[in-house]
Amino acid sequence: MFRENQTNISHFILLGFPTSPELQLLLFFVFLLAYVLTLMENIIIILVVRASPQLHKPMYFFLGSLSFLEIWYVTVIVPKMLADFLTQDKRISFRGCMAQLYFFVTFVCSEYILLAVMAYDRYLAICNPLRYPAIMTNRFCGCLAAGCWVCGLVTAAIKLAFIGQLKYCTTDKINHYFCDISPLLNVSCTDSSMAELVDFILALMVIMVPLGIVVTSYACILNAVLRIPSAQGRKKAFSTCSSHLTVVVMFYSTTLFTYARPKVMYAYNTNKLVSVLYTVVVPLLNPIVYCLRNKEVKDALGGALLGTKRAGEQS
Repeated sequence: MFRENQTNISHFILLGFPTSPELQLLLFFVFLLAYVLTLMENIIIILVVRASPQLHKPMYFFLGSLSFLEIWYVTVIVPKMLADFLTQDKRISFRGCMAQLYFFVTFVCSEYILLAVMAYDRYLAICNPLRYPAIMTNRFCGCLAAGCWVCGLVTAAIKLAFIGQLKYCTTDKINHYFCDISPLLNVSCTDSSMAELVDFILALMVIMVPLGIVVTSYACILNAVLRIPSAQGRKKAFSTCSSHLTVVVMFYSTTLFTYARPKVMYAYNTNKLVSVLYTVVVPLLNPIVYCLRNKEVKDALGGALLGTKRAGEQS
């Protein structure tokens, strides 16, 4: 996938967040808490979806898939970041850097496509309710979920094939807290125009095509909802997709400009802060949004907690 002998360095140094030791320790505990909460929230959603018969629907199958994806999405970034808060040695090997980049790009691309699939699912449920059960079968849902992962894996492999072949001479310091596309393009000592062009084209495909599907789906949903005569009916129809729409807005708004022009975004000091939003904050908030804005998930979660409490009292 990449040729290690094209570079004269064996590792990179992730500069992370250069602050005082006291603040480094504070950041460690803040991000550790966010990471643990993110894991717990997504694991709970997966378990509740699997254990609750009323949630055995395509919408919640994709929600469970999103939770599973985000567990790995944060795990590929946050543990290394936490370790760097506690040590002066912030090195990451060249191969480790490429591996981190590959899996992170895989998960980001897969999430873009999965969110588009979830929007399409809501479109069918609201705009074509009679045909919905015949179209969104278990097999078709499984194929859609698998397709998200395949697209992510293939896209990441193509990007890494170009980025991994760049030559990195003496500059081994990366002004970031993980191996992202933008810092690697900027520290390369060879012409990275081809890698940047390929990355830009793939970013347009992976970001703009799913975004087009999301926008088209919700335009049709809005048109269908406005045709419902009763206010209660309109509220009920739109409530089934409000949580997903909130997640889409949070994820796309924090990643769109970063990955549409990665080399340009690297020049801004706010790049790391924006990255914290989509690598830590958004994955932390997504399960909360789904639980707070989705009545069926709240009811299933409440039923599971009540059942656990009764089992504890009986024992």
